[in-house]
Amino acid sequence: MKSILKLIKRFIVTMLFSLVLLLFLNFFLLLLISYKQAANHGAWSSADTVASALTENGDGTYRLSAQGEDILSRTNAWAILVDNETGYILWNSSNLPEGIPTQYSAASIAMAVRGYINDYPITTSGYGDDLIMLGFPKKSYWKLISNTFDYDFIRNFPKTVLLFLSCNLILIFFVYMVVTSGVLRSVKPVIQGIEALPAERDVYVKEKGLLSDLAVSINKSCGKTPGIRIISFRKKETARANWIAGVSHDIRTPLSMVLGYASQIEENRDLPERERKKARIIRQQSLRMKNLVNDLNLASKLEYNVQPLHMDTVNLVSLVRQTAVDFLNLDLEGKYPIEWVAGEDMQNCCAKADKGLLKRAVSNLITNSQVHNPDGCTLFMSVGRTEKMCRIVVEDNGTGITDEELEKIRKAPHYMVCDRETGNQRHGLGLMLVRQIAEVHGGDMEVSHGKAGGFRVVIRVPGTE
Repeated sequence: MKSILKLIKRFIVTMLFSLVLLLFLNFFLLLLISYKQAANHGAWSSADTVASALTENGDGTYRLSAQGEDILSRTNAWAILVDNETGYILWNSSNLPEGIPTQYSAASIAMAVRGYINDYPITTSGYGDDLIMLGFPKKSYWKLISNTFDYDFIRNFPKTVLLFLSCNLILIFFVYMVVTSGVLRSVKPVIQGIEALPAERDVYVKEKGLLSDLAVSINKSCGKTPGIRIISFRKKETARANWIAGVSHDIRTPLSMVLGYASQIEENRDLPERERKKARIIRQQSLRMKNLVNDLNLASKLEYNVQPLHMDTVNLVSLVRQTAVDFLNLDLEGKYPIEWVAGEDMQNCCAKADKGLLKRAVSNLITNSQVHNPDGCTLFMSVGRTEKMCRIVVEDNGTGITDEELEKIRKAPHYMVCDRETGNQRHGLGLMLVRQIAEVHGGDMEVSHGKAGGFRVVIRVPGTE
């Protein structure tokens, strides 16, 4: 019911606001048009200017100044001076059209002042006792010949407009209520059903009215008992997360034994080098499986929001530097040098975060570059800040990635792809975890081609003040 009232209230407010806005808009346009007309001074002002620019030479001839000539040129108008006594033309401009009368009676002058001469709109001005007439191009001005208005009508015009608007408002509201009443009756049970879903109550929408098709779809999708469906779905999610955690635990125990025995065989100098090499491969692959299980378990916990977060203020520069140092200490062959790029002003780039998870994310990015560049590459790491977001950038100059693979990673970071060098399949769980870790901190992850031709990943998390 509240949703329906809000819907009606919103519509009424929108309608009233639209009407008020329309009134103000029309009033503004009226003022604008009036101002333009006033600023243009109109045709009558041009006639006055031409009259003041006309001078008599003393010998019965007249001369129009440059100002007057300019006005006639700009308006494409012509001008005549009519003698008051005889009605004959005393002077005319050089562009006088053919067919213009040379003599005017009092009646013809009156008609010209009110309207037209040969369809040319006319304005006038006094020149002593004589009359200046300006003729403008046809259809350049519209003159009202019978412009009389009832004074009572003008005086009562505001009341008339107000009455008109009131009637229109009432009519619009009436039409709205009539047209939408059926829709509202159909929407009400749908809204009630949707509002009941979070409370995990059984919901059934009556399949009638204008939205009967929608009601049928809702009933089919909810199985008429969405509360039970939601509870069942949550139980399945919990069971899946528990199953993954249990399997991960059960796998880690025998893997640890395999790793231990493989390490012993690998370190046994009494065995042939071939056998020790096999043991080393077993240890490496077992370690890979262990890491995969750990990633899968962590990804499941993050997905179902069961991973505990130990939030604290973390200096991202120190965290990234320490992670880089840890990897450098393990890189005995020096195949993966790391170049640190960070300004001195970034020493205080801090975030409210789980230090262990963020370090795991950075480690995954470094490991990702190492795995996909077995011949070695240079890693470029930096920490920066943009407004309220801190960013961690890990980039390499390795073999890089194709546009197609990059688009797949952006859409589904956990997809299966084939490693071009080995032909073995690998999981993208590492990048998936990075994205999940960034998202649980209120941030995101961005992947792209590196500036040096390799692979580039940016982690963004909200920074602290």
